[in-house]
Amino acid sequence: MRISEKAKRYRWAEETLGTLSRELDLLLEQEMVIPAEPGGWWHQYVCPVHHTELEFDPYETDAVAFRCPHGCHLEGEPYRGAWLVFKHQSLARFALQAAAVYAGTGEQRYAELGKQIIVRYAEMFPKYPVHPDAQPWMLKGRAFHQALTEAIWSTTLLRAFLLLTDEDITFADVLPAVEQFLDLLEQSMVQYRHILIDVKDNPENNYTAWLNASLSCIYAIRGDKDKLAGLVEGKGGILHHLDIGVNRDGFEFEGSTYYHVFVLRAYLIAAEMAERAGLDLYEAAGAGGQTFRSMFDALAGLSNDHGILPALHDGPYRRTPYSREIAEVVEIGLSRYRNLSYVPLLGAAYEHLFGNRVRGGLEALLFGVDEWDLGQRYGPRESLLLPETGFAVLRHPESPLSVLADFGPHGGSHGHFDKLHISLSHTLGDLSPDFGMVPYGSALRKEWYAETASHNTVSVNGISQAPHRGECIRFETLERGAFLHLRSSGAYEGCVMDRRLLLTGSWLLDWFEVELEDAGTIDWHLYSAAGLIPGDRDGNKVQWVPVSSDDWHDRKMNPYIKPLLCLHGCSSGSQADFQLRQVSQEQTNGNVTMSLWLEGNSEVTTVTAPGPADDPSRETEGLIYRQLGTKARFIAIYTSGPERAVLGWKQGTDGIPVLHITLNGQTDEIAADHHTGLPEAITTIRRS
Repeated sequence: MRISEKAKRYRWAEETLGTLSRELDLLLEQEMVIPAEPGGWWHQYVCPVHHTELEFDPYETDAVAFRCPHGCHLEGEPYRGAWLVFKHQSLARFALQAAAVYAGTGEQRYAELGKQIIVRYAEMFPKYPVHPDAQPWMLKGRAFHQALTEAIWSTTLLRAFLLLTDEDITFADVLPAVEQFLDLLEQSMVQYRHILIDVKDNPENNYTAWLNASLSCIYAIRGDKDKLAGLVEGKGGILHHLDIGVNRDGFEFEGSTYYHVFVLRAYLIAAEMAERAGLDLYEAAGAGGQTFRSMFDALAGLSNDHGILPALHDGPYRRTPYSREIAEVVEIGLSRYRNLSYVPLLGAAYEHLFGNRVRGGLEALLFGVDEWDLGQRYGPRESLLLPETGFAVLRHPESPLSVLADFGPHGGSHGHFDKLHISLSHTLGDLSPDFGMVPYGSALRKEWYAETASHNTVSVNGISQAPHRGECIRFETLERGAFLHLRSSGAYEGCVMDRRLLLTGSWLLDWFEVELEDAGTIDWHLYSAAGLIPGDRDGNKVQWVPVSSDDWHDRKMNPYIKPLLCLHGCSSGSQADFQLRQVSQEQTNGNVTMSLWLEGNSEVTTVTAPGPADDPSRETEGLIYRQLGTKARFIAIYTSGPERAVLGWKQGTDGIPVLHITLNGQTDEIAADHHTGLPEAITTIRRS
């Protein structure tokens, strides 16, 4: 559907067209300046003190000073080079925006603006050198340190070119400059593709998808159907990359939500260009059955009830460009596949961008169709297992709680040391999510956010897990509840970890067992999204003891963890209760109660640590439950609301220990194995 038709048919498109027009009018009031300098690496656009991304104004024509949201003033490199990345990208986006507004209004000044940006870059591109300052590991670009950034930037610029020519704007008067630009860009992308696929034998890399996308835009402009078809087949082609870069369960092979969206977006751009040549890739499949549709389904299945995606492995907790990318791919996915389970994803992206769940922005105008109720939740939502990627989500129709667990492959350069990590959610919002990743130029990338200590899992002797893959022993969903048993035997030498999760309509049970060959310090970590309040122990108020800095320095602990209060001398056979606040989308009140079963020779400490990766200086609260020895057992139970579950053990008639969970006058019994004390399956629950 043409943009002008959308503006007549849909109120949201008409309003969006007006907003985008006004944004361009601000740009038209100033002189158009295309930086003569190439961009650097955007990941270095980060404050070294607060580790937040620096502020960027797309209307600023030049910048030599840069500020973080907390007021730090920075100058020079690498910030200048990183700012240039944002500037070049913003100008390409303005070109596409101008083309879209012209398509909707027919006002010539917008066509002239889009064309001017494209032509200026076409003239400038040959003057950019193959970047001399790029880091050694990078495939070097011209306009940027990385060829990857160049490929992404070029697709935006070339989409603008195509949209303008679709609307009968001619580039005949500047054809030599445009042709030279396309020639150089094609040579670069072909060379980078050869290096990556043939020389480095790394065709599954996410770079490949974007090199294919850039080349597909070039070939679509030139009407070269043969070369477009050549990008589909063969080693490193779109079908081959779909087969090796996406797991059979539909998720990107690195296990990163961000890079999953990143690769899917590149695929969709290539499919858009292939369609111009009469090739339909929207139902293309890899050898293992991977499709674009299955990639969308995986995203919808992993998101929380509000459509917010978990920040699994490398990827921002929240970031404006990322939300735009999500909006783009989901608008396209909804237009192609009409799956209503994708709608909350779109609503969440627009809520981050605009503060409420309304359609708007360039992505909506370009790719959106129809009317969708972005505040609607579509259900029922079922439990999910992605066995190859190693993610599982437990849901129950009678429970507001859900839990996502990570047990799969490490994830390579974008992986975290986080096996058996869990993220807890409530229908009102997240309780204990993965906090994402800061820009790679921040020291916190490796010192905190990728480390085991920053995740809701177990660490041993204060060090991070080794890169490894866990395994799913059992995944079961029945009417009574959903059960997951995960195991890790590669995190530490001589260590086996088992995590069992059981979700019923009344509660969520988290049972974590660790066994070591040699005695050590075993720490169970949990971080709250919005706050953690220590409560009662055995129903009585207890005195939590402040932890001195001297005592804390004697421990083996990540230096970014700061202690608050400690519950010493935990006696076996008692419990401690906590309130977990929610990151609520609908209300500010309403907590979840967590009860810990306390073992002997253990210690519980409340702590603070760097918060979500969009602003690490906004500290989060958490707790560390420490046990010593060769064996450790951590049992936690979560209930929605203020009522706590009371835990206890009894001896069954057959001699097998039975865990009793009493809540609101009802008791559930979970039989456990006589030797290990571990719950065997959800079918052993009995209610009295």
